[in-house]
Amino acid sequence: MVRKPVISGMIKSVGYDSTLKVLEIEFNSGAIYQYTLVSVDVYISFINAISLASFFHSNIRGKYLTTRIS
Repeated sequence: MVRKPVISGMIKSVGYDSTLKVLEIEFNSGAIYQYTLVSVDVYISFINAISLASFFHSNIRGKYLTTRIS
């Protein structure tokens, strides 16, 4: 999946596959996680959020099936 760099103290890059509804996040720590069944609306809200970290903690973490891929 292609990820795009973002400006965040916690997140390095973000990618999204609209066909599979998979959100992929690379953290500044180097860890990469995939979150499944994430709607395009949530993805758009996430990438447009003033604080990606705050949005992540409030709306993504613990709410979707998560797989660490790296």
